Amino acid sequence: MPTNDHQPYRKHAALARPTVGEFGRQELAILGAPCGKIKELTARLLPLLSPALRVAYVDADHAAGDDAAEGGAGGASPILLAGASAEVTDKITFRRLDQRRELDAFAQRELLTHESLVLVNGNHFRARQQVIILDPAKPLDRKLDRLTDVQLILLPEGVTEAPGYLQDHFAGRTIPLLPLADTSAIAGFIRQWWLAALPPLRGLVLAGGQSQRMQTDKGRLRYHGAEQREHAAALLARVCTDVHVSCRPDQVADLPAGLLPLPDRFLGLGPVGGILSALQTDPDAAWLVVACDLPFLSAATLQHLVAHRNGSKVATAFQSPDNGFPEPLITIWEPQSYGVLLRFLALGYSCPRKALINSDIELLPAPDPRELRNINTPEEAAQARQELGSSEI
Repeated sequence: MPTNDHQPYRKHAALARPTVGEFGRQELAILGAPCGKIKELTARLLPLLSPALRVAYVDADHAAGDDAAEGGAGGASPILLAGASAEVTDKITFRRLDQRRELDAFAQRELLTHESLVLVNGNHFRARQQVIILDPAKPLDRKLDRLTDVQLILLPEGVTEAPGYLQDHFAGRTIPLLPLADTSAIAGFIRQWWLAALPPLRGLVLAGGQSQRMQTDKGRLRYHGAEQREHAAALLARVCTDVHVSCRPDQVADLPAGLLPLPDRFLGLGPVGGILSALQTDPDAAWLVVACDLPFLSAATLQHLVAHRNGSKVATAFQSPDNGFPEPLITIWEPQSYGVLLRFLALGYSCPRKALINSDIELLPAPDPRELRNINTPEEAAQARQELGSSEI
């Protein structure tokens, strides 16, 4: 007899999707004024925002559109007109990519995935949150549907409050007001708004390796009275909202009580598989990743890393004292690193250090470089116990 207790049919895997807007994770549409004023405001803000944030600007080109409507090139180069689908031009100080490509919702997020903030001309495009400029030339009474989550209202000289139709629309909400001419105050507000949405920091102990050189599970070795995977989790718990232990599916049952397993979903890839599994589990969080074979690592060093975290970068990592490269297994991986690691994987690279070297990251000198020392062999483990004054195995 058939039963009805089977799981509902799913055609596709139920994956956690990152919370992004039309263009990126943090985006603001500026509207309520002519396009020229919006662009002028953006140009004023960029010198104050760009030292700390990677800022993109999204706009439309009226002149190119008019030219194309009259039969012209519409801004396309002779190479694109001749049939090329993409053209890369080295401008010496930067590179420019022109593409004949439909910029759908997925493509535009992909192109702007590295940006920490996207400012948008709201006269042409929508964004998840908005900044309003009050300007009689562009009243918003017919665009109230675009005002879904207004963060700030900018007042021109001589104006002290929003018009009645906006006050009615925002009934029950108090929205900050700033003078349109006060560039510094506007930039300061945007920086604080951005910081308030910094992703939460979760902890991940990497303990799913084969430990071939050690000839026994490195995560189960004891240097501090507990298994190393427990010790590392306790260190992370001081600076993270919660802590998980990355492990192979066959290791889950052997984890000590109290540790939260995060079984690998990307199998056979080494450490990058554990990092990707964490980012897939929660793509809206940053993950502080620590390998289980670092018995000299201290809470003070982790606190230093967190205190100097740069959420506008792909990652925040310590510099290796041996070769100057980033240490990928004592690193804060921000949400945007998910796409970066997948892109490297698609190109055939599973080395997280390579991804860091070739990405925009915050690279820090370690307070005590000796704490970054990996212990990989029985001889190294014996030496580490001697230095730590431990007689445990």
